Amino acid sequence: MAKKTSGFITAFIFALTALVIGLLFFAPERIFKRSERLSGRPSKQTRIVIPQNQFQSDAYDEDYLAEKLAYADSRNAKAALDEGETIVSVLTQDFDGDLQDEQIIAYRNLVESGSPIYITYIRYDDLAGGYKRIWNSPTIITMPGTVSLYTQDLLGDRSVSVIITGMNAAGEHTLTALRKNEAPEQDAAGNGSAPFTKIAEIHIDGSIAIQETERTQAYQRGLAKGQSFTIAAYGRDTDSPNILDQIEITYGYNPAAAFYEQSKITRMPGTQIERRRVRNLLNGNPEVFERFINGLWYYAGSDGTPDNRQYIYFDLPNRELIFYGDESQQVFTWLNSSSTRYGIYVASQNIAVTTLRRSLNIELESLDSIRIKVSEDVRLKLSVTDSLDGSYRKAGSTMAGLSDEVRSVVPYLDASFDGSIGKLVFDKDGFYELYTQGTVCKGKYAFFALDEHELLELRPGGITGLARETYLVSWQIPESSSGSSKSLTLIRVRLGAGGIQEVHEAAISLAPGGTADES
Repeated sequence: MAKKTSGFITAFIFALTALVIGLLFFAPERIFKRSERLSGRPSKQTRIVIPQNQFQSDAYDEDYLAEKLAYADSRNAKAALDEGETIVSVLTQDFDGDLQDEQIIAYRNLVESGSPIYITYIRYDDLAGGYKRIWNSPTIITMPGTVSLYTQDLLGDRSVSVIITGMNAAGEHTLTALRKNEAPEQDAAGNGSAPFTKIAEIHIDGSIAIQETERTQAYQRGLAKGQSFTIAAYGRDTDSPNILDQIEITYGYNPAAAFYEQSKITRMPGTQIERRRVRNLLNGNPEVFERFINGLWYYAGSDGTPDNRQYIYFDLPNRELIFYGDESQQVFTWLNSSSTRYGIYVASQNIAVTTLRRSLNIELESLDSIRIKVSEDVRLKLSVTDSLDGSYRKAGSTMAGLSDEVRSVVPYLDASFDGSIGKLVFDKDGFYELYTQGTVCKGKYAFFALDEHELLELRPGGITGLARETYLVSWQIPESSSGSSKSLTLIRVRLGAGGIQEVHEAAISLAPGGTADES
């Protein structure tokens, strides 16, 4: 009897299970809609995941997303600023070794006319349970686009020094250094000492550079203190009739005064150049000097010997700076330029690593050479070179910057050409399309001048890396044409230390509205 009962129960459970499975399989919508009516809430729909481009690396996407989030976080203030205050630069790191990040923020007050750049210190307040502004101080910088903010062990004692550089309204370079205090900071009532003490404040009509020296192995291992760095300021020698003669003022740290003091003055003779030409270049208009430096420059050693492994290309039409060295290339967006007494100050940002900002102080050394001093917000060893500072000479002819009339080239066209390579279409917004053998190649383009030559750069889109094609351009008026249209001949070239170098490929002839052969 027990066996029959057990068999009946097993059969009943099996039948009930089959019934439930059948209902779920044949009438799922009716069941779930009824459950929605009973619960009063819509059911969650299954999320459909659509595969993305298979050619994109998941690791690359994750790295890019992480870098983008880190950059966004680093640009945000952890405590609210007051009304009318706008952020210029943000520095986020652990200043006091408590494993909690603090912030130094450079900001500007838009309400105040001619407001200087201020800095504020933000740290976590345990009592308030959040971040709080506890200290503010003005700087002598007034031009927000020139601000560079970073930290460095300036004194060699492993203390944190905050360094903020930039330019003021007089076109002078400025440097302010602040040392983190070890004494207790101010409390809510204002008792205690300020979190930072000013140890240097320098401004000059030339440039300012921190002269870093190699420190001992004992310092590297944390066994001893290191030598404090000196600060060099370069300005005009007012006692000399030559406009390019400079003086170097060296500042050293005085521990007794806890401040950087002037220690030495050195006169630096400059190249004798005709005053009129110097005034034309250094007339306070950054666009004139930009046209002078436009093009390729190669590094020259102290003895004038060229280094063919290191270049800087100032791409004025595309507003880019391209650094090449050690068989690697870095491209920076040309953000803005500001005039200085001896040249311009350029602020730039890496196109791939947006947190990496690079500032260049470019000075006229002669009519075919410039002197460059580079500073970066991120204090890292770069793959291009250990140091980009030094003198650079213009590749190719040196007469490009001497003429009062600069060769004018229209960077963009609204035209189409036909040839053996296919149909090449330029639009006025700087984009091109090449139709060839049933395929379409799209990208950006720009016509530009180098010395007395006109060049064309094509940059195809959708290609990993920075694929660039440079062509020497010549225009011809066809005999059958009325003169309103021109044919175009392109010769593939390479830009090098010797200027324009052909790669010995066949010339490409293009005709407007017609066909042409590849010669």
